[in-house]
Amino acid sequence: MKLWRKFDFILILVTLLLVGYGLVLIYSVTYPPTPGPGGLPGGLVFRQAVYAVLGLVLLLLVSAVDYQVLAYNPLDIFSPTRRGEEPGGIGPSLHYEQYSAVVPSRGRFDVASTLWLFWESVSHPLYLVNLALLVLVDIIGRVSYGAQRAISLGLFDVQPSELAKLLLVITLAKFLSDHRQEIGQFRVFLASLLQAAIPIVLVLLQPDLGTALILAVIWLGMIFLAGAPLRYLSLLVGAGLLATPLLWQYGLHDYHRQRILTFLDPQRDPLGQGYNVIQSRISVGSGGWFGRGLLSGTQSQLHFLRVQYSEYIFSVLGEELGFVGALVLLLLFAILIFRGLRIASLAQDDLGRLAAGGIAVWLICQFFINVGMNVGLLPVTGITLPFISYGGSSLVTILLALGLWQSILMRHKRLEF
Repeated sequence: MKLWRKFDFILILVTLLLVGYGLVLIYSVTYPPTPGPGGLPGGLVFRQAVYAVLGLVLLLLVSAVDYQVLAYNPLDIFSPTRRGEEPGGIGPSLHYEQYSAVVPSRGRFDVASTLWLFWESVSHPLYLVNLALLVLVDIIGRVSYGAQRAISLGLFDVQPSELAKLLLVITLAKFLSDHRQEIGQFRVFLASLLQAAIPIVLVLLQPDLGTALILAVIWLGMIFLAGAPLRYLSLLVGAGLLATPLLWQYGLHDYHRQRILTFLDPQRDPLGQGYNVIQSRISVGSGGWFGRGLLSGTQSQLHFLRVQYSEYIFSVLGEELGFVGALVLLLLFAILIFRGLRIASLAQDDLGRLAAGGIAVWLICQFFINVGMNVGLLPVTGITLPFISYGGSSLVTILLALGLWQSILMRHKRLEF
């Protein structure tokens, strides 16, 4: 019971309010709901509520598990940068102190040691699961809106690219915490970049530029939090700027280029690529201070705004609940992020600090990309609004991440029994 005294009840309250906020908006844009087989509830709001319950149960389960279990990698014994051997008799509860410490290697760059570092970064079981799921999408994934992103399991679909965000946070936190003393060496920087690049490329092949962008920002944020030298980040940014013409010509699909051009001038194709951009701006701008009221938004209820329950749900919020409704959402999200950053500052080790910080980077990035897209400040990317947009994979994954936050907080000091 001592463990649960550290549970962040403010965080869970804000989480419930955000989930409830999303359910209300999904209900508004999908009213009246379509009944399922046998007259059972089958609307999107009912399905989202089921996903929310499942996610909250998983949140509590993850909270009860020591997050340091995530550091365990049975393949560490093959790495020459580890000292000693992995302890035998691993029980159901694993602890970070059981693992052999990383021996800081010499500072010079060489191919062999870099390859071994890369091996460490990609050999984690959770990382391999991540790659397997992303590859599986290309094999048996369901095609929707021209992209192959989800695996159909009958009653529901699973989108591995959503889970990839959390798994990348965990495996990056493990690798960077193992090599915290060597973070100034270029080979550690390079190995972490390659670790992130593989799932990013697999997501781009789906194609899903928005999620790939979030994965890239997660890596960038976490490598910064780990203390990587700014000269390496500057070098990477410079290389990216120099490669921009090549990326535009060969790295983007045609519809990606069209979205960017439409962002710069929505009126160039007002009934095609620019249609939703124009309608979302109208929705947000017509809400005023207090909005038109739930079920009363003309853009959403008359279906001028497409896929309003997903990536354009912030436009619905702006029209039906107005500036005040958007401000309430921003306040709730700010409290959530503040609690997450507090957890990162209280973490007892680098693993917890980097994992908590990585989750915060991910949620901040996804929130502001979606809002920026809805108000016309960023190109359309298909990124959903955390907690608010319809989507089971997204909601469950985010709630799993918040369970990890709670686990880190609950163990930020050693308990005495």
